[in-house]
Amino acid sequence: MTATARTGRRLPVVLRNRSFGAVWTAQVLTQAAARMFQVGVVWWLVSQVGGADRGVASGAFLAVSTLPPVLLVPLVARVIARCPHRTVLAGAAAVAGLVATATAAWTCADRLPTAVVYAAALLLAGCQALFDPCLTTSVPELVEDADIETATGFELSTQSLAGLAGGLLGPLLVDAWDLAGIVAGCAAAYLLAALLVALTRFPRAATGTAADAPRSRTLRQILADLPFIRRALLCFAVANVFTTAVYVVMPLYTRSVLDGRGSTVAALEAALGVGTLLGSFTGGRVPGAPTTVGGTCLALMALALALPGIAPSTPVALAALGLAGWCLGVIGVRFVALFQRSVPAADKPGFFAVMQALLGATFPLSSLLFGALGDRLDARWLCLIQGVGLLPVAAALFLLGRNGHAAAPGVAGVAPAAAPEAVR
Repeated sequence: MTATARTGRRLPVVLRNRSFGAVWTAQVLTQAAARMFQVGVVWWLVSQVGGADRGVASGAFLAVSTLPPVLLVPLVARVIARCPHRTVLAGAAAVAGLVATATAAWTCADRLPTAVVYAAALLLAGCQALFDPCLTTSVPELVEDADIETATGFELSTQSLAGLAGGLLGPLLVDAWDLAGIVAGCAAAYLLAALLVALTRFPRAATGTAADAPRSRTLRQILADLPFIRRALLCFAVANVFTTAVYVVMPLYTRSVLDGRGSTVAALEAALGVGTLLGSFTGGRVPGAPTTVGGTCLALMALALALPGIAPSTPVALAALGLAGWCLGVIGVRFVALFQRSVPAADKPGFFAVMQALLGATFPLSSLLFGALGDRLDARWLCLIQGVGLLPVAAALFLLGRNGHAAAPGVAGVAPAAAPEAVR
């Protein structure tokens, strides 16, 4: 064995596997564009447009942005199951690019009406609702089995990279160039992502016909046969009511408590993104069963999200969001890797569409609830509500591991037969 071969094995999977690296880069671009659009528009509503009802306005916008993954889940599952994944990924990114291009052209020609901003958010979120679960389903087509957890860590890291890039650029572009810079940047990112996927080969893609494929099952049947995973998803769905509220709470907290500007929102978004990125790449090395790690991380998140309400200051908020982001990253990589190995291959398109829809279904509720509360309560109270709300979910996840540890491979802390590599 040559030194070159030994060195090649030590390279990250995105470097030694060009196909996965290209598709992962495309996901970074699409999610960064979506996050930049969301964060920028929320800050635009809070700082310039919303007025006395800025909490409701920003909450309603985030709710609209998260409806497509919930409403389109049966369609998404069918499309991913029946169409070549490369075609789905490239098509979704291309359509999003055309929507963003048309929105950018309108913005340059005239001031963009708020209703058009909401409509553009709905269309872009619909494209992303198709892109993300399709990429998750495609991971086994791009990497070897031993690299699944490693690739999952990189895939999940896109959310933190997107939060870091989009969260930084969104508020800063609003302060500098209003919405024109945001939508133009989104258009370029989506179109480049579509080009990358279109030029990429999927080396392990299925070659059989639709008639050769196993008979697809309904979404209810898929979850009925996975009781442990179904309960874990319900725990995370409830947790999302409180964790995703941070995207409403952060701008309100910045404006009313810290008296900051777009740069402050960008710094808080960056702290959350860096923490999630670190969690995504270290989650595979955290010892313990997934339920134990998940319950511990949710308890730490409860403390982190409540801390800015107890000791309001910019340094405290930055440190707290960094810790919360790390916990999010660890939970994501441990549980998504578990799902990749536990769910039958024929059920993965439907399962990951259901997972995205179930977890996303609470986002509109969370956005509207905390947006409305933000117009009536001090933002410090919103931080405390987030922290207190997570504690029962952390306890439920601990109990789930104790009562259902044999329901899924690896849950009891014993690695499956084909143990995944640690994320590196």
